[in-house]
Amino acid sequence: MKKSRAISLALTFALALTTVPAMAKTPKPTLAQIETAKKIEAAKKIVAEAQAAKLAAANQSLRALTAKAVIAKALYVKAQRELTMAEIATREAAKYAAETAAAVNEAHRVIGKLASSAYILGGSMSDIEPLLNANGPQDLIDQISTLSTLGSKNAVALDRFKAAEVIAMAAKREAIATKLAQQKATDKVAAAKKIADDAKVQQEQEVAKLQAIQDQLMRELLSAQKFRVTLEQQRQLALLEEAQANQAEQTQGQSKIWPDIGFKGRSTIRTTETQRLKAVEFAKKQVLARKPYVWGTQGPNTYDCSGLVYAAYRFAGLNWPNWDRLNSALYSGYTKHVSLNDLVPGDLLFYSYKGTISTIHHMSIYAGNGMMWEANSKNAGLLFSSIYSVKGLMPFGGRV
Repeated sequence: MKKSRAISLALTFALALTTVPAMAKTPKPTLAQIETAKKIEAAKKIVAEAQAAKLAAANQSLRALTAKAVIAKALYVKAQRELTMAEIATREAAKYAAETAAAVNEAHRVIGKLASSAYILGGSMSDIEPLLNANGPQDLIDQISTLSTLGSKNAVALDRFKAAEVIAMAAKREAIATKLAQQKATDKVAAAKKIADDAKVQQEQEVAKLQAIQDQLMRELLSAQKFRVTLEQQRQLALLEEAQANQAEQTQGQSKIWPDIGFKGRSTIRTTETQRLKAVEFAKKQVLARKPYVWGTQGPNTYDCSGLVYAAYRFAGLNWPNWDRLNSALYSGYTKHVSLNDLVPGDLLFYSYKGTISTIHHMSIYAGNGMMWEANSKNAGLLFSSIYSVKGLMPFGGRV
């Protein structure tokens, strides 16, 4: 009759993994259930490993795109520096062109003076009139053949002005062309950088998505592993308790109450009188509702002996880690031992077929006046009975 280390969490997993039969329908986990749990765990492991490979590939692609974006950014910064230099050169060229244009204008004025001097000295105004009427520096240069009458000195001066203007204009055109070329290159690099950055963002999003899937798969895998281990442990404990219960039925000459050979329990208790009475009321309610006995269960519809104790005190307010789902033998060491003469309602009673902790196979909740609430067996169900109705009462009660 003694219950295995059942886990309420495992029941939740059993509902989620619908391919595994519900624990409440069988006395203990079957080998088929355990094999099914193993297959589920293996399948989830394969999926998780495949997803991990995808995640690794995505991360590698992300690293390549990151490097590409860094290179694009460096080129962009370099192009910006080159553009700045080109803009400086353009300003210098424009300044130089303005200075040479001013010099040509000054030449126009000087030529006018030369023409006036030539006239005063007896020259003909008709020879230099085209120069005086020239429309700007370039027109003046185009009329340069006329300067032959003004002497070689003046012709050399005008040739220099013409050369200066040609150089200035060429420099200005070159600076403008350079600026346009640099701006075009800058736009191109900026576009490349945007493409690389966009690709990086998309890849990061994909990696985040894959990582989320990977995390979920790992959680599912761990749940499957935990459920499988729970089934295996629960089956082993249930088999042990079943064997002990069968042996108790076959053992002759069991004592009504076993002698105390120095059993030890906890040094403290965790409950108040109110909580103990609340646990008693809970057990009473389950018995009066005539709920059935099923191995390895702790409610709400079926119970075994230790499952009823666990559920009663959980209802009274005890929770993990102060209160856990154990089997009968473990609960005997998990409570403070009190004399049978000092029992109060809510204390736990333990039954063994050899008078040792390891052979405890049943437990119940003391109701008072020598009576108890218990989940007795599959055939008897949940009962209100005398504490001596089951053979092999241990010489102590366990106060939670």
